[in-house]
Amino acid sequence: MGGIKVYISDGLEKRFREMAMRLYGYGRGSLSIASEKAFTAWLSQVSEVLDVAESIEDPVEAIYGMLSHVKKTGVELQHEAREARARKTLEHRTSA
Repeated sequence: MGGIKVYISDGLEKRFREMAMRLYGYGRGSLSIASEKAFTAWLSQVSEVLDVAESIEDPVEAIYGMLSHVKKTGVELQHEAREARARKTLEHRTSA
């Protein structure tokens, strides 16, 4: 069985320990079980993303034509995006 020493923030460590012990018990090994499950879940997610990314030979070709249905120019879309960000900022400030 292998071992890995990692450094994480104090807050994350505290939360991880609490959840691991609540779920797997307060005895010996609960942190190892929770860590192994966390590593397995992370590896699964990363593997899927990398498999998709590596299957694309030419990223430009992969996205070519995706916006062909949009009838606005790039400049018009940039202006709309700026206005949308400004609206969200104003909404956020007035609700806070």
